[in-house]
Amino acid sequence: MSRIGKRPISIPQKVTVTIEGQQVAVKGPKGELSRILPNEVIVEQEGETLLVKRRDESRAARQRHGLSRTLVSNMVEGVSQGFQRRLEIQGVGYRAQVQGRNLVLSVGYSHPVQIEPPEGVQMAVENNTNVLVSGIDKEIVGNIAARIRAVRPPEPYKGKGIRYAGEFVRRKAGKAGKK
Repeated sequence: MSRIGKRPISIPQKVTVTIEGQQVAVKGPKGELSRILPNEVIVEQEGETLLVKRRDESRAARQRHGLSRTLVSNMVEGVSQGFQRRLEIQGVGYRAQVQGRNLVLSVGYSHPVQIEPPEGVQMAVENNTNVLVSGIDKEIVGNIAARIRAVRPPEPYKGKGIRYAGEFVRRKAGKAGKK
C-alpha cells in the first residue's frame, strides 16, 4: 500500500469539499479549486477527513494513488493557506519591479523582460532583488517561479542570476593564471 496514498487528509475549518464522481472541488477562504482525478482512484469524505482509495490493485491504480492524494491535499492547503515561492536576484544592476500586474526584470539583457502572471497568481518585489510569487494553486505558482528563474539562471562562476531563496549554487574556480 502506498505510504503517502493511505494517509488521510484533514479538512480545516471554513473549507468545503464537494465530490461528484471523479471531480473534486475544494472551496475555502482564499478561493476555490477543482480537479478531475483519474478513474483508478476513489475519494471519500468521512467527517472532517478525506480518504483517497484505489479501485483495484492494478499497476496504474498503484501509480496514481499517492499522486492523487497529494494533489487533493495541495488543493485543500492552497484554498486555506495558499502557496508562495521566493526568488533572489544577484548581480550588479540586476533588479525587478512590478508594473501593474506584470513583473519587469532587468537582468543584463538589452531589453527588460516582462512576465505576465496568470489569473490567481500575485507577484511582489521587495528591495528590488527579492521576488515573491504567491497563489492558491501550487502547480501554477511553481511553474511561474520556474519561468522567472529560467530568464537568467544562476551561473557557476560569479553566481549572478535568478535563484530560488535558499538555493545553493555550486561555484567553479574559473581559469587559472599563466605561469
